[in-house]
Amino acid sequence: MTTFGAVAEWRLPPLRRATLWIPQWFAKKAIFNSPLEAAMAFPHLQQPSFLLASLKADSINKPFAQQCQDLVKVIEDFPAKELHTIFPWLVESIFGSLDGVLVGWNLRCLQGRVNPVEYSIVMEFLDPGGPMMKLVYKLQAEDYKFDFPVSYLPGPVKASIQECILPDSPLYHNKVQFTPAGGLGLNLALNPFEYYIFFFALSLITQKPLPVSLHVRTSDCAYFILVDRYLSWFLPTEGSVPPPLSSSPGGTSPSPPPRTPAIPFASYGLHHTSLLKRHISHQTSVNADPASHEIWRSETLLQVFVEMWLHHYSLEMYQKMQSPHAKLEVLHYRLSVSSALYSPAQPSLQALHAYQESFTPTEEHVLVVRLLLKHLHAFANSLKPEQASLSAHSHATSPLEEFKRAAVPRFVQQKLYLFLQHCFGHWPLDASFRAVLEMWLSYLQPWRYAPDKQAPGSDSQPRCVSEKWAPFVQENLLMYTKLFVGFLNRALRTDLVSPKHALMVFRVAKVFAQPNLAEMIQKGEQLFLEPELVIPHRQHRLFTAPTFTGSFLSPWPPAVTDASFKVKSHVYSLEGQDCKYTPMFGPEARTLVLRLAQLITQAKHTAKSISDQCAESPAGHSFLSWLGFSSMDTNGSYTANDLDEMGQDSVRKTDEYLEKALEYLRQIFRLSEAQLRQFTLALGTTQDENGKKQLPDCIVGEDGLILTPLGRYQIINGLRRFEIEYQGDPELQPIRSYEIASLVRTLFRLSSAINHRFAGQMAALCSRDDFLGSFCRYHLTEPGLASRHLLSPVGRRQVAGHTRGPRLSLRFLGSYRTLVSLLLAFFVASLFCVGPLPCTLLLTLGYVLYASAMTLLTERGKLHQP
Repeated sequence: MTTFGAVAEWRLPPLRRATLWIPQWFAKKAIFNSPLEAAMAFPHLQQPSFLLASLKADSINKPFAQQCQDLVKVIEDFPAKELHTIFPWLVESIFGSLDGVLVGWNLRCLQGRVNPVEYSIVMEFLDPGGPMMKLVYKLQAEDYKFDFPVSYLPGPVKASIQECILPDSPLYHNKVQFTPAGGLGLNLALNPFEYYIFFFALSLITQKPLPVSLHVRTSDCAYFILVDRYLSWFLPTEGSVPPPLSSSPGGTSPSPPPRTPAIPFASYGLHHTSLLKRHISHQTSVNADPASHEIWRSETLLQVFVEMWLHHYSLEMYQKMQSPHAKLEVLHYRLSVSSALYSPAQPSLQALHAYQESFTPTEEHVLVVRLLLKHLHAFANSLKPEQASLSAHSHATSPLEEFKRAAVPRFVQQKLYLFLQHCFGHWPLDASFRAVLEMWLSYLQPWRYAPDKQAPGSDSQPRCVSEKWAPFVQENLLMYTKLFVGFLNRALRTDLVSPKHALMVFRVAKVFAQPNLAEMIQKGEQLFLEPELVIPHRQHRLFTAPTFTGSFLSPWPPAVTDASFKVKSHVYSLEGQDCKYTPMFGPEARTLVLRLAQLITQAKHTAKSISDQCAESPAGHSFLSWLGFSSMDTNGSYTANDLDEMGQDSVRKTDEYLEKALEYLRQIFRLSEAQLRQFTLALGTTQDENGKKQLPDCIVGEDGLILTPLGRYQIINGLRRFEIEYQGDPELQPIRSYEIASLVRTLFRLSSAINHRFAGQMAALCSRDDFLGSFCRYHLTEPGLASRHLLSPVGRRQVAGHTRGPRLSLRFLGSYRTLVSLLLAFFVASLFCVGPLPCTLLLTLGYVLYASAMTLLTERGKLHQP
């Protein structure tokens, strides 16, 4: 469609073909403005291919608003038999092609404040209760199927299906179709609702990233708003899911797709559907479960969003997740709680290094996932306490209530953990990581989205995390502990002087410092690390026919052992039974925290130093430096952070963030004031007796000094630096920003020609012992050339300079300072009616007098030297 970059290669069939299916007597009298009007006049007489061709033609020739009006009429007037042929084209024209070449309506860039008319039309058309969803339900009622190529699924799923291994998710059950081409041509047979949601979800991944020059606020774009509307409609926090819309009065509601018996509806999240690989050729087909009529669309929507947005990680990890050994591993552990008869478990799931999928999520992708997580927390927390307790002990609850209880642990937890690990390990070390950080923190705080949440406390007194959230913390222990350690490793490699990086450290520290949260995490670690107990009276119960429709363990004493069992099952199901767990409150993590506290202290000191330098410099310092009237650091200085660009307010925020982050870390890990004071006192050693900074931290090697990781950090953040001075020919040093490049090069060629032509005469003049010789030596001999120092961190020694004859240097005439000074002198002279020639003579006379005085002072100083 023309407004949003729709397909341009479709061609309008010859118009005469429209009259082939219209009665001849009427065709002579009737006049239609477009082929679509002719088709709509006699929908029962038209071939489906003609309707599709007419819509393709109108997508090129008609305005966007008119296109949508025609589509609404077509959906209302035409039967499903004709509509099912245009459905795949319409879905692709809206969301773009799966290969990302066609952008469709470009929902990711469409914003209400920029294109209000088109935005309102699109949102009305694609609304959960709008015309497009009516078309979906109309086709759903007739049980149409549409082919979706497996090659566009996420990498791990695609590889699994192509190897004829059915993925664990029930989303793919009874849908894989073989083709004569073999595994490379596999398709999924999807019903209309699944086909529509597949395209909607994948359009976030397959479309090309937005250009950097195009500033689009993700939360304002049509795609983000539609995701929020679909989540609110199909995963309601209040009431039930609205029934499917019927396109005609008395129409039939679409029937849900068949469900596989391997996943009983009342046992979400308890166990995997099978302990063995399921080969694709062994797919089963069953009748629809009546209990699933209420929420099959909600379940499908959530599964598609999770599979398309979060199912991106190591291929080897996915293959091991599908292997019998991996699935039996958790069962082995459960049975070994009461028995020592089992052999050691097979290799675990933790190897992520062999192969990494070439997938890098965008910031827009992460923001949409965060929206999904926030809504899922609100959806799960909308379950009333009495309903939650009832669903834990009974199967008489409604399907929607059961779905609320199991949505996060059954569908989201595992894939989100792997997705976060992928982001923590591959995201660049820049400020854009804030999106990933906020997504992670949103998942860690489900109490923020509970209907009975407390009023936010003041900054000095954060609200306490209720003890009722302890099971969530324990069942998501790795989300808190392992990812926190991963964040520490990232923070140690970033520039904490930057306000954006300081803010990220502050945000994480503030979340983990909420009262009672650190204690609950520590309790979860204790449950995981406690030794496994063998309880004889439970052995018989565990080995008696453990079915997959109920829990392996019902509430039996002791309760602590059952809690420990849940924590260990969570860790082993994600990392494997032979995983190397690093406790968040153990010595290794505490060492990282102390290093981070030290770097925070150093970053605060650096920010204060930069602030003091900015305060001491006058307002016009930059302009005067450009002119050359202020001191220049020709050896370079540190400018590797954004404090200079953001001003004093940024320095104040950085110091505030770091100060509070340090206090929060002290509270979480119970750091003593003495430890923090040591870091502050250690900064005093960076100043030597002359007030200069010491060298960066390094060790002495065979070839000289070698920087340590701390030394690299000190250089990157400007805490310390080597004193580097230019030791070469001053005439050949790089052109400065306060010099005119072309003029410097011209003056260098001129002075070189003079020095070459009059080298003998200048040497003779400088060798004289009278005043003229001293005057020439002052101007023609380079000061300090006779003695140079070899600057080395190991040791400094004086070396003989290269013997050079006297020479003339005209480079000073190429600087803005000299030229502006001369212009100002001529301007002032013109105010006193002094012409250019007399002014030049006066300036020359003044300089000769100044040079003579300096010559006498120089010679007198040499006489007093020992």
